[in-house]
Amino acid sequence: MSNALNGADAMVRMLQAHGVRHVFGLCGDTSLPLYDSLLKLDHGITHILTRDERSATYMADAYARVSGRPGVCEGPSGGGATYILPGLVEARESSHALLAITSDVSVASYAKYPLTEVDQEALMRPLTKWNTVIRRADHIPRMVRAAFRAMSTGRPGSAHLGLPYDIQYDAVEPADIWADPALQNFPAYRAAPQPGATEAALDAILSAKSPLIVCGGGVVIAGAMEALDRLARRLDIPVATSISGQGSLAETHPNAVGVVGSNGGTDETWEAMEAADLVVFMGCRAGSTTTARWEAPKPGARIVHFDSDPMVIGANYPTEVGVVGDLALALAEMNTLLDARRDLDAGFDGARRASDIRRRKFDRFAARAGSDDRPIRPERLIAALQDTLPEDAVILSDPGTSCPYLSAFYQLPRAGRHFITNRAHGALGYALPAALGAWYGRPGARVVALMGDGSFGFDCGELETVVRSGADITFIVLSNAEFGWIKASQKADKGARYYNVDFGRTDHAAVARAFGVTSWRVEDPAALVPTLRKALDHGGPTLIDIVMQPLEEAAAPVRRWMG
Repeated sequence: MSNALNGADAMVRMLQAHGVRHVFGLCGDTSLPLYDSLLKLDHGITHILTRDERSATYMADAYARVSGRPGVCEGPSGGGATYILPGLVEARESSHALLAITSDVSVASYAKYPLTEVDQEALMRPLTKWNTVIRRADHIPRMVRAAFRAMSTGRPGSAHLGLPYDIQYDAVEPADIWADPALQNFPAYRAAPQPGATEAALDAILSAKSPLIVCGGGVVIAGAMEALDRLARRLDIPVATSISGQGSLAETHPNAVGVVGSNGGTDETWEAMEAADLVVFMGCRAGSTTTARWEAPKPGARIVHFDSDPMVIGANYPTEVGVVGDLALALAEMNTLLDARRDLDAGFDGARRASDIRRRKFDRFAARAGSDDRPIRPERLIAALQDTLPEDAVILSDPGTSCPYLSAFYQLPRAGRHFITNRAHGALGYALPAALGAWYGRPGARVVALMGDGSFGFDCGELETVVRSGADITFIVLSNAEFGWIKASQKADKGARYYNVDFGRTDHAAVARAFGVTSWRVEDPAALVPTLRKALDHGGPTLIDIVMQPLEEAAAPVRRWMG
């Protein structure tokens, strides 16, 4: 070998070759060679030191969602490998490309009971789309290529590479450092639908009397928003979304119904699901939340299903037409077919129906949004955000109190990924670190992250990371001194028999100030808009701690709590 690199150098060079610009991670003993290579090589990668490996994966996850590039995180062996798991399963199930690199004990010490030994390959296998522990340094380049190919193609997902300590010192031939530039973004190598499938789907739609499109996250991941907009207007068909599908259309679009389902849906939007004689699922798995545990579509309703993953077609409903392929390619073909049908006399009155749904929903919302009650109602906060945030804002939410209100009542004025929440597994503690990943992934955008006080307690230490990064992020804590989602569920499902869901009230603004974050505490509803404007104009990280109505006393848009 000539001018050989060592294994750690090769890993850095392979990330560079794949266009990686940011890596989120946490140092450890087994990562010493990797960190030394990151220090000494000229590679153009910014490494963001986090305070928790779990946070690193959430940062990489949100980075991927807003940038369309694979997110990359890293951590050490032992505890680092176990802490990195939550973000891997979230990215896999949410269909975003995320690579986790965990350094490992030396191959030479396997089965000799070294400190921090764990079978990383077995640990990661059920949580990733692709996974291996590399056992020879000369395998590093092709294993990195395989990881990027797996996580970026087909239905995107997470990948894991284990990097043992000793092979980081072994030689790698520089000539093997190369990458496929097509894998720098995802989805890569898009597949078109089978010939005739899209036309069959169009025929089915045109034969219906009252069809409804329901979009999942696949539309935004594929970048099919413009094609969907054209289709919706051409057919005048109503379009609803899951929470993950928000941004498929701007929610001010004339055909936009809003979120449907058991979380973030309302009685008004649910009417569209129940009234549809044909439902077109687009990039949506038709899972338990979107269908309110398969309460609708009703038995006998016709189903047309578009998805890049053939496994979801027909998984929950008998499907009349399945279209397997990239959503952008499929919708482009659908529009081309429509253009060729000159005698087409279609129009499903979608704009009028969607307008009626939105009007009734927001009439009801307005009554609560104008309330001067204390503690502050969540609806009052949503209205304040709608009044103050710029159109290009990126809003993140933990899956607790803030998520259903944002999904139901905050109208995203632009298509695309402007709202992020971890809907696949719903772990608390996501929004705070994920906001930093979004800030790095979409420079210049205003990033706002909402969370309950239960979530804040999971990872408030990452406020130091945010301050160190100089990130212009506004954090909003909905403070009600309880795990509100569970308490509201105990009220609805267990006759208000509350057990172990309350905790002490914390001054989150004071905690944030201790980390160097400019902060405010708000108890008066009239102070919401002025305080939000101060935070948004401040420059640098800010936090607003809002004393909020307990969730079990609120009128949250969660179907099973509405009786």
